[in-house]
Amino acid sequence: MKRNTSLGLEDAKESGDKDTIIAVTRALLILEAFSADDTALTLAELSRRVGMGKSTVLRTARTLAQSEYLVQRDDGQWRLGAAAGWLGARYQAAFRVSETVEPVLRRISYETRESAAFYVREGDTRACLVRVEGPGAVRHHVRVGERLPLIGAPGRVLRAFAGEMGEPYETIRKDGYFISMGEREPEVSSIAVPVFGINWTLAGSLCISGPISRLTRDKLSEYAELMLAAGREMSYLISGSRGQTAKPSAWHP
Repeated sequence: MKRNTSLGLEDAKESGDKDTIIAVTRALLILEAFSADDTALTLAELSRRVGMGKSTVLRTARTLAQSEYLVQRDDGQWRLGAAAGWLGARYQAAFRVSETVEPVLRRISYETRESAAFYVREGDTRACLVRVEGPGAVRHHVRVGERLPLIGAPGRVLRAFAGEMGEPYETIRKDGYFISMGEREPEVSSIAVPVFGINWTLAGSLCISGPISRLTRDKLSEYAELMLAAGREMSYLISGSRGQTAKPSAWHP
């Protein structure tokens, strides 16, 4: 699923924002048109993805090539250049997971009024990397750094997107999330979604949890789209690629 990059250009045109430079917007949209699976793209495909005419794309691509952000191959196709790779390397060098993840967790906790956490897999366990406590007097407590079994919603999601076969993992990969009712602790329920890094490598799982008396299955189901959107946002922030934000269909490693 490709990002509708033409929206950014149309929004810039319609807004009339004096601070928006359309030529720069065009250049950024062309760079963002490349997904992790693309080694090179034809001019026609670039034009289709960004929603601009071929002549405009060609002029912009040639300008980007002058600074080595794009390279035109002998067969006429375009690929990302060394300068684009340098930017990505600088982003990764400056990246701090906790600083990136915590703002998303705070927003999810604020919107759901529940505790939110980000887990990473460590062998046969899951470790709580970042956690934001909900405001409720009755809530599920987990310490940052605590290791837990690979069960419950976060654990099942980590196992599913690491390629574990059978159920419930096939369904988790299909739906993109998992709801757990009292699996690890009898009075605790949770919903979790995967978070991906570069090239669809599994980075971790994002979840909210709380008492079953408050977080019923129906209530958790209502939060599914919110959680999926948060997982896509976090994947983008971690990978630095807008192409990462679409939920994979029937994902397998």
